[in-house]
Amino acid sequence: MNLRKVSAAAACALALSVTAAACGSDDDGGDSGDGGGKDSITIGIKFDQPGLGLKEPDGSYSGFDVDVATYVAKELGYSADQIEWKEAISADRETMLERGDVDFIAATYSITDEREAKVDFAGPYLLAHQDLLIRADDNITKGEDLNGKTLCSVTGSTSAQNVTDTIAPEAELAERPGYSECLDAVAGGSIDALTTDDSILAGYAAKEENKGKFKLAGLNLSNENYGIGVQKGDEKMKTDIDAALEKMVSDGSWEKFMDANLGPANYDFEPAPKIGDIKK
Repeated sequence: MNLRKVSAAAACALALSVTAAACGSDDDGGDSGDGGGKDSITIGIKFDQPGLGLKEPDGSYSGFDVDVATYVAKELGYSADQIEWKEAISADRETMLERGDVDFIAATYSITDEREAKVDFAGPYLLAHQDLLIRADDNITKGEDLNGKTLCSVTGSTSAQNVTDTIAPEAELAERPGYSECLDAVAGGSIDALTTDDSILAGYAAKEENKGKFKLAGLNLSNENYGIGVQKGDEKMKTDIDAALEKMVSDGSWEKFMDANLGPANYDFEPAPKIGDIKK
């Protein structure tokens, strides 16, 4: 009777020892990279901007911001299949970071004083400018040429209003719910130009079905410093992303990403900005 009890106790001890060893191997190894022990990283991008952040019909993602974010994630210790992509529409970006819905956001996210009061930014990693997208056979060479013409912007955007306030007060404004609707109107001749960041415009011009139809006017109407948004106070994440961005530029990946995504639009992009260099 006592012998059976001793044997049972020994068997239990052995089982506990094996279980503990197995749990220890999961903690020490695993395939989570060195990203703080997490199995995945969640990144906010745009889903509707060709050449920058686009969800393809097959469920994959493409664009310059996607390539940048994938590179940064790798430097943080995550492979491409460990990334969870979330749509970050402009109005939700600060809230997504404040709630911790994403680890960082790379979504044509211009660094502004107002936004920096709510979130922190790594970068910048791209200097864009407000510009015009016009028909390929049109000739608008300066902002004043828009006087008497019709200018389209997306509903809720301030881009077109900026033009009429400061450059072409006699331009007529037209709003459409999305960029595609503006493009259709420009192509059809009922609207003369679409305005927003030149990087966004270049992405649309580079789409296969749009090649040869449109061109950028080449006007630098504003400076838009794209940064990667992180949660306010997360200094380690900001510092780690800055280091990844610097490496991306130095090893040639930044230029490769730009050429692949926006090169087909003949986008005359600025050199990669230096970290912390915000152009007003």
